[in-house]
Amino acid sequence: MRWIDLEGAVNVRDLGGLPTTDGGTTRHGRILRSDNLQGLTPSDVDLLVGSHKVRHVVDLRSGPEVSLEGPGPLASVAEVTVHHHTLFAEGGRHTDVDADRALPWQDRHADDDLRVTGFYYGYLRERPDSVVSALRVMALDDGAAIVHCAAGKDRTGVLCALALSVAGATREAIVEDYVATGERLERVLARLRASATYRDDLDSRPADDHMPRARYIEQFLGVLDDRFGGPLPWLEANGWTEADNAALRSRLRD
Repeated sequence: MRWIDLEGAVNVRDLGGLPTTDGGTTRHGRILRSDNLQGLTPSDVDLLVGSHKVRHVVDLRSGPEVSLEGPGPLASVAEVTVHHHTLFAEGGRHTDVDADRALPWQDRHADDDLRVTGFYYGYLRERPDSVVSALRVMALDDGAAIVHCAAGKDRTGVLCALALSVAGATREAIVEDYVATGERLERVLARLRASATYRDDLDSRPADDHMPRARYIEQFLGVLDDRFGGPLPWLEANGWTEADNAALRSRLRD
């Protein structure tokens, strides 16, 4: 597994090294994924900016999360640009309607598979602009990009699944990358419970309910297959161009 061990974040890994449908692999050192970045230490920042050449942060958190938690230490680094692209519908100056009503880990009293798939598809339905814009940042070629939300599981998982689909990663590899968060879920939840922003929502359900299961992302991708013919046709229907496609493929392909 392509883990990057940091002191202030626990769910950080590289999207490189995954098999593609034509027998190749995705590139290392181009796109990283992570849980929240507020706890990064100075040595973490040095490692990400210096060794991994991170120049862009794709922050998928809602407006209230950013306000309550802060932008994180990377926002103060001159070489780094932070791009905020919430995946929730904005409901006002200080609130996200869907985020306030139910964050991604909250129970919606429905079948788990349908609940999670519906939530994931909701990102695309409510904020196609953010999805496309975030992927365009991930395709920039001036250094590495790191994409994150709170746990680095749901919102980040959807964006990375789409990016890997564009890059031609196998469906099995996309699922493998998604479920890898489960290896560090206990540590992820411990970090989030230390924050009042997330604690009550997390404690309302057993820890096992937060596990990223293969069938969740498989069903989400299956919805895109059935309704649009796959992730790429959905992106094209929402403004994604051939130039965007070529840029992201070049970014992630050996």
